[in-house]
Amino acid sequence: MRFRHPDGSTVHLAYCTNVHPAETLDGVLAQLRDHCEPVRRRLGRDRLGIGLWLAKDAAEALVTDPSALRGLRTELDRRGLEVVTLNGFPYQGFGSEEVKYRVYQPDWADPERLDHTTSLARVLARLLPDDVTDGTISTLPLAWRTVYDDTRAARSRTALRTLAERLDAVAELTGRSIRVGLEPEPGCTVETTADAIGPLTDIDHHRIGVCVDTCHLATSFEDPHTALDALTQARVPIVKSQLSAALHAEHPHLPEIREALAAFDEPRFLHQTRTSTAAGLRGTDDLGEALQGDALPDASPWRAHFHVPLHAAPAAPLTSTLPVLKTALTLLVGGAHPLTRHLEVETYTWQALPAELRPSTRGRLTDGIAAELTLARDLLTDLGLKELP
Repeated sequence: MRFRHPDGSTVHLAYCTNVHPAETLDGVLAQLRDHCEPVRRRLGRDRLGIGLWLAKDAAEALVTDPSALRGLRTELDRRGLEVVTLNGFPYQGFGSEEVKYRVYQPDWADPERLDHTTSLARVLARLLPDDVTDGTISTLPLAWRTVYDDTRAARSRTALRTLAERLDAVAELTGRSIRVGLEPEPGCTVETTADAIGPLTDIDHHRIGVCVDTCHLATSFEDPHTALDALTQARVPIVKSQLSAALHAEHPHLPEIREALAAFDEPRFLHQTRTSTAAGLRGTDDLGEALQGDALPDASPWRAHFHVPLHAAPAAPLTSTLPVLKTALTLLVGGAHPLTRHLEVETYTWQALPAELRPSTRGRLTDGIAAELTLARDLLTDLGLKELP
């Protein structure tokens, strides 16, 4: 979906396909048929943007076989779909029964991460619509914190500098500018937007910046004004933003709140949980850990890294951090000029929701994704952007 900003520029809105498990190119093609095109039709649109997730095997197949890449581009066009952004965070196995810590491997100290991201950039340059010259990729925020030491930090910096050189080469070869954004996430080396400024200033390259995920922003209790102002003042590019909402519990000391939260403690994804105290941010790596005894102070609200559907906040006594998303979106695109032009709805946890909230059919999942995009569209038009055909 495309929108005209009052300054005349185009803002793109997509939804991320990491909600649909697929490890191979055949699986990606099936996603387009079974999910993405039905969402477009449900919205009554001639064109729909998707934030494509390409696992290692799918990306490898595309970068080594020009005919396969041409075939994917043809299939996108045929189904009324377009790609200006990729989710390069998960490497493989995101549809597995248990993902947890594995999503952070390989990290930026491992050569596989650089090679994979390079492949994604080369693929994206060929997938961009004919009238679009800029593409974006979100990626792992360096590494999970416990495996990161000085040696691995040095390797990561070297890898990102090499990536910047390769992105320059892609631009020279194709005429398409691809930028990559580190996506701050709780528990990682770059946990907050503030954590990103140092490493990115050190690299100092306009093709590498930040992807602001509004669920992660909220989970870490970052104030959107403070966070985005700091990035702007440090001249760190906001490459893209993922529009998502976290799980919020206002009074976590109450038994009924604990019981409601326990329904979201599931075995597939990691749900880092945080609370803001007078002594600073406190947290656990997963929601189940927070619910055990006094592992986490409960005098103040808790937020958990669980991407809940934008249009459907959990039932009381829980809620979502949709207000944080709205504030961030206003700052990102509501000003005289947009801070980013690529927005991506990223609720990958539909099948991890409590059983009564989980879509039971493919059609209900289509309805849910379409409803999220409708909410995002309405927020954008309320900010003065005009939806384009």
